[in-house]
Amino acid sequence: MQLFGIKTPLIKPGDDFAEVLIRALKARGMCPIDNDIFVLAESAVATAEGRVVKLDDVKPSKKAIELSKLYENDPRKMELIIRESDEILGGIPGVVVTITGGVLSPSAGIDNSNAPEGFVVLLPSDPKKCAIEIRKKLMEEYSCNISVIIGDSRTQPLRLGCVGIALGCAGIIPVEDVRGQKDLFGKPLLITRRATADNLVSAAQIIMGEADESTPAVLIRDSPARFINGSEDIQIISRDECLYFGCFRKLQ
Repeated sequence: MQLFGIKTPLIKPGDDFAEVLIRALKARGMCPIDNDIFVLAESAVATAEGRVVKLDDVKPSKKAIELSKLYENDPRKMELIIRESDEILGGIPGVVVTITGGVLSPSAGIDNSNAPEGFVVLLPSDPKKCAIEIRKKLMEEYSCNISVIIGDSRTQPLRLGCVGIALGCAGIIPVEDVRGQKDLFGKPLLITRRATADNLVSAAQIIMGEADESTPAVLIRDSPARFINGSEDIQIISRDECLYFGCFRKLQ
C-alpha cells in the first residue's frame, strides 16, 4: 500500500474542494488510477463548505455560560457545542465529551486549530454527502473508479495521542465483516469486524499531520479495501452493544 500526501493552498470558505484537489494533483504531476482512495481532512472540507464561525458572532445562552464555567471553556464555543452535539456527557477542563453524529466526539468536533484567530471550524454538515459529491467530481475528471473518505482524529480511552476516524465515505465498504474467517489455528472468528475506513484515515494522518503541514489530502494506492460503486453508512452500534458504555453502566 502506498500513500502520497497532497499539499494545497490554504482552503477558504466557498472553495470547490474537488477543484482545489485536482489543481494540486496537476501541480504535482499525479494522475489517479482505478481504486485509488482519497482521505480528506474534515477541517479543510468543512472550511470549503463555509462551516467557519466567528466566535464574536455567537451569543452564549445561560446554559452555555453555566457549562463553560464547569468545564473551563469559552462560553461562545460552549454554545456551539450545545448546538452541534446530540448529547453532552461530561468533560474535563477545556474539553467537553459529547455524542455527535451518534459517536463520541470531543467538543462536538469543533476545531480551534487550522482556523483564523477568533474563529472555529465545525464538522462538515453531512460528511457522507460531501464524500459522494467530491468522488463524483473526481471520477468525472479522471474517468476511473475513485473512493473518498472524510476523516477526523479522535483519542482512544486511556491512551495518549490521536488516531483516525472516518466521518463519511463513498466507494468502499467502511466496516468489513470478517466473522467466519479462520485465525492462525483454524478457529472461526466470531465477532471481528474490520474498521477499514477508520484504519485508512489513521494511516493517512501520519502524513497529514495536525499542524501547518498544508496537506489536507492523502492519496492511498493498492489498498486491500473492498470497493463498491456507491456508498454505505458507517455503522453505529447502540450503547448496549458498546464495550465501554456497557461496562461503565453496569458499575453504576
